[in-house]
Order: sequence, then structure tokens, then C-alpha cells
Amino acid sequence: MNRAGKLVDNLSGETMYKSFKPAPLPPNPILEINGDMVKKLVEANRELVKLDTAAKLLPNVELFISMYVRKEALISSQIEGTQCTLDDVLDPEAENNINLDVTDVVNYVSACSYAIDRLKSLPLCCRLFREIHEKLMNGVRGKEKNPGEFRKSQNWIGAANCTLREARYIPPNVDDMNQAMQELESYMNEEDDNDPLIRIALIHYQFETIHPFLDGNGRVGRLIILLYLMEQRLLSKPVIYISYFLKKNQIEYYDRISEVRRSGNYEQWVSFFLEAVTAAAKDSLFTIELLSDLHERNISRLPRTNRTKDNLRALFDYIERFPIIDIKRTSLALGLSYNTVSTAVSKLVDIGILKETTNASRNRVFSYEEYLSILRKDT
Repeated sequence: MNRAGKLVDNLSGETMYKSFKPAPLPPNPILEINGDMVKKLVEANRELVKLDTAAKLLPNVELFISMYVRKEALISSQIEGTQCTLDDVLDPEAENNINLDVTDVVNYVSACSYAIDRLKSLPLCCRLFREIHEKLMNGVRGKEKNPGEFRKSQNWIGAANCTLREARYIPPNVDDMNQAMQELESYMNEEDDNDPLIRIALIHYQFETIHPFLDGNGRVGRLIILLYLMEQRLLSKPVIYISYFLKKNQIEYYDRISEVRRSGNYEQWVSFFLEAVTAAAKDSLFTIELLSDLHERNISRLPRTNRTKDNLRALFDYIERFPIIDIKRTSLALGLSYNTVSTAVSKLVDIGILKETTNASRNRVFSYEEYLSILRKDT
């Protein structure tokens, strides 16, 4: 037993195994917050303020949000082994794609949008987590793993196809899991003296340790970080992708969570988490600035009459939301004729904003390459 929890015996004889029962939050004894952690905490909060301010000042923040959410969805899914690229996800055919990897990411995008909307009427709670999980697992691999329900059997973590005996980590048994989730829900919705960033570090650790679903725990757990930052008013828009740092430091991410369970050392995990928030906020701010500059530069390249609302401007606004397009779908989305959109696309190709990426005479695909190259970073 350490301050993070204890191992519990399950079953008996040949089938006996030990699962981990986490201690409720906050840690007891309380976190030791030294000078180094205070410095990291101040920096993380400062970077979030800068990012939130930049997002509020953006004239077309909704465009960036739709991209950001897709990028976070992609990277978070890649951490779990999903094999697809940003271009796959932005493909106009993505919604109908039979590639389950793409469906994973498309589902994450809709789960994220759903969750942000749901936060207006529901606090962070077990019910919300189950609803998010249901959206996430809709029609994908793992759909047989009880979408929208906490598990009713033991799960474990280890190499592919390993047995319970070979597991690297065995989360709490079903009874302990249900109790731990109720305790986590209470902790999330009560006040304590810790800074919200320290609290969300602890909440994320605890959720991953409890592992309440048969599949999709990592993605739900990382989405909870964003939702908590928004619920606590540290961010007004979903403009951070924390998974970028966690994927880049994936082994350390898992090792530090494991270290809390092993030794009860929450402090090293919280420090690492604060570094992740700082790095992700800086990266998001940098991307916002690049996309903002690109927007201004390309608006000025449009013929002067086309800088307000007309067909060419409508198409330009559209490609900032959907940087890979085909003419047929775009004409339906914009409510314009095929020929009108085709003419506007040709103009944007001539100006150098759009580029044709297929050589087919029918169903030609065009992409906003400068925009995509900014977003492809780290994916």
C-alpha cells in the first residue's frame, strides 16, 4: 500500500490475480509543491492565458477550432495505434470511409463537439463520460465492448493479445472501479486548495488508472483534460491539443503514470503534466499565428471585389474549414451550381491558393496545401 492505492487479491487458487485499487483524490498526505513545480504551474497558466486571448481575438476562430479538434482527434487516436493521416481525415469521403482508422478519428471529432455542447447542461460526471464513450465507439472496432457503459468484467494492459497473467497493469476490479469512479466524480465537482491545472493532472491520472471502459479509455481521458480546462474557464474555446506533447513523449507519459501507482509519487507526474500543458499551449499559439497570417495573406490575394461575400469568397471561407475538396460536394454544401463552383475553384488554382491533387477528369480533388502543411506538423 502507498498513498496512490494498493493491490487487491481476486479469485483464488490457479486463477488468483491482483488488481490495483486506487486511493481517492486528493492525495494523502497532500502534494508537496516545491519551487520548481510552482514555476511550472505559473508558466502553464501564463501560456494558457496567452492562448485564450489569441483565440478570442481571432476573427475566424471557428475555422481554426474545426481544424484543431480534428488534429487533436488524430493525434490522440494515433497514441492508441490508429494508423491514418490528417489528409485521410480531411478527405471529402471521410464520413463514408470504410477504413476503421479514419472512422475512429471522425468519431472522436463528433464526440468532442458533442461533449463541449453537453457541458452547457451537465457538469463533468460519469454520465457525461459514458455518453462521450458511446459517441466514440459508434460503429468502430471495439463496438462490441459495451459503448456507453462502464465495464462489467476485468480488463488489463499489456502487449497485444497478452493474458491476464502477462499484464503490465491490472486496473481495479469491477466493484472497486465503480466505487473509484463515484469518488472521482465527487472530487471533480468539489473545491479544494489546488490550482485547477494540478487538479486536472490528478483527475487524468486517476481516470487512466481506473480504466472504466473496455476500450477507448485513453481517448476519453485526454478529452476530459480539454473539457476540464473549458469548464474551469481556463480556455473559452477548444484550441489546445495536449495529445501533441503526450504522443511525442509517449513512453515517458506512460512511465510517469505507472510510477504514481508504483511508488505513490504524484509530484513527478504533476510536473510532467504541467510541462505538457505549457508545450501544447505554446504550440497551439504558434499554429494560430501561422494560420492567421496565412488567412490575411490569401484574402489580400483575392481580386478586390471578392474580399467580401461573393462566390469566390464563399469558396475561400469553405476551404478554410475543409481544406481538401471536390467540386460536387462543395457545390451542394454552398448551395451553388456545379459550374459556379468549378469556375471559382479554377480562379483559386490560378491565384495559387488551391492545388489539384488528382489527375482524374471526373471527381477531381483540390487541396489548400499551404494550410495543410501548417496543420500536418507533428501528425
